[in-house]
Amino acid sequence: MEENKNIVAAPAAEAKPEGEANKGLRGGVHQTREPHGSLSAGRPGDRKFGDHKGRPGERRGGRGGFRRDEKEYDERVVNINRISKTVQGGKHMRFSALIVLGDHKGKYGFAIAKSGEVPDAIKKAESQAKKRMYTVKLVKGDTIAHEVEGKFGATKVVLKPAKPGTGIIAGGPVRAILELCGVKNVVSKVYGSRAPINIIRATHAGLVSMKDYEKTMVLRGLKKAEDFKAKKAEAPKSAPKGDK
Repeated sequence: MEENKNIVAAPAAEAKPEGEANKGLRGGVHQTREPHGSLSAGRPGDRKFGDHKGRPGERRGGRGGFRRDEKEYDERVVNINRISKTVQGGKHMRFSALIVLGDHKGKYGFAIAKSGEVPDAIKKAESQAKKRMYTVKLVKGDTIAHEVEGKFGATKVVLKPAKPGTGIIAGGPVRAILELCGVKNVVSKVYGSRAPINIIRATHAGLVSMKDYEKTMVLRGLKKAEDFKAKKAEAPKSAPKGDK
């Protein structure tokens, strides 16, 4: 009995207003605020809360978050063709994809590849195009230096330089390769066969055949290579921006 006398009754819990009682609750569960770096701290993508289900795009990939890989070259699918081969067991279906790559700064490439599925054919063509990249030198006004003519098989493509604001006057395959290599003002005309791969190859033949001003002057004997090197060395460097 003496032990029971020494026991002190615990004070009754005070009733809290309804607004204060719900403080610290999230999804019906009481939570304590923790520093952001702790293991149990809530993050935007956590799914442990009943009223917040983060989507995969909201989750953070480490401290820096997700990083989007920027493509080195832009890609354009020029043509997709279905190929059917009759064999003993029936017909064997495949697909061929013709694509063009470019960085809009003078580099471009093209390739054609075959596969049983269209996405696989595009990937194979892209990997092949990256292995064979070509460079074309542009002049002032984002156009070509002079008129060129490219031939491949029964196709002939004529390219002519144009003034700024003209745009690209060309058909589908020619437009694809010119836009991706960075040409903005040019006039073109296609003669003969209209097969997309032939047009691409004829356009490539014309771009490759363009002559450089310095090399042309040296070949004609009008100037020497040393003159151009000395001119580049004497060119004044641009002054840094800011107060002089």
